Amino acid sequence: MIPNFKDHAANERTFLAWLRTAIAIVGVGLTAAKLTGAHMPVWSNVAMIGSGGVVVLLAFIRMQLLRQRIDAEDALDASGINWPDLVLAALVIALIVLTGIFILHVT
Repeated sequence: MIPNFKDHAANERTFLAWLRTAIAIVGVGLTAAKLTGAHMPVWSNVAMIGSGGVVVLLAFIRMQLLRQRIDAEDALDASGINWPDLVLAALVIALIVLTGIFILHVT
């Protein structure tokens, strides 16, 4: 049995949820724009795909940081920088940007 299996499984499920969210927003945005028949500028498509990629990249970094914390044998130092929380804040901001680009792209 893998040590801390439940924690690792929860960490990976969270990563997959972020991945699904980014793919869904990008996919729906690009599809909705194509179905309307309106001409979309190239920057809009690139921004949509790029911001989705940033969300996936930040989610992966967060998953790796939490994996290291789960596997750490020593106690966590509360006085240090909490990198997973900082990455989570960046991830939420990137998701908000992605949603904003989605709205601009579809309208």
